[in-house]
Amino acid sequence: MHPHLERVLFTEEEILERTKAIGRVLSADYADKNPLLIGILKGAVLFMADLVKHIDIPMEMDFMAISSYGASSKSSGVVRILKDLDRSIEGRHVVVVEDIVDTGLTLAYLRDILMHRRAASVKVAAMFDKPEGRSVDISPDYCGFPVPNEFIVGYGLDYAEQYRNLPYVGILKPEIYKR
Repeated sequence: MHPHLERVLFTEEEILERTKAIGRVLSADYADKNPLLIGILKGAVLFMADLVKHIDIPMEMDFMAISSYGASSKSSGVVRILKDLDRSIEGRHVVVVEDIVDTGLTLAYLRDILMHRRAASVKVAAMFDKPEGRSVDISPDYCGFPVPNEFIVGYGLDYAEQYRNLPYVGILKPEIYKR
């Protein structure tokens, strides 16, 4: 375990098993739809890479970079698009792939944008869901694990761009992010 963590919440093996399960469900739900999976950079990269290996239907991928955190441990409430999609989504069934749903502000903003761009449908697959952090009424359609209202890192989740490469997820010690 990394010395900056209080404890590990989910092991690499638990994360992989849950990712496989989500991939199977997505394969069934989108069997005849050729979905477009949109990975939200940077946090969702590890989840997206593992997830698509377990989707056994035709699908496409694209990426967006959206931020409401910056280098802070709390959302600023201001959502910015840092990288937009490379193609039109009009008429497409879209699955937004997120690392975590926390306040829900970014996700609500993104869902509205994608629907405005005339996607046929927009669903969300998030590896982690922190319902206690929610400030808007939105939840992922596909969820790996609910998490406590703690600052977690690993498996794509970061604090100031650190810890993303941990293959497991743990609770970051408060003294690290309250400096």
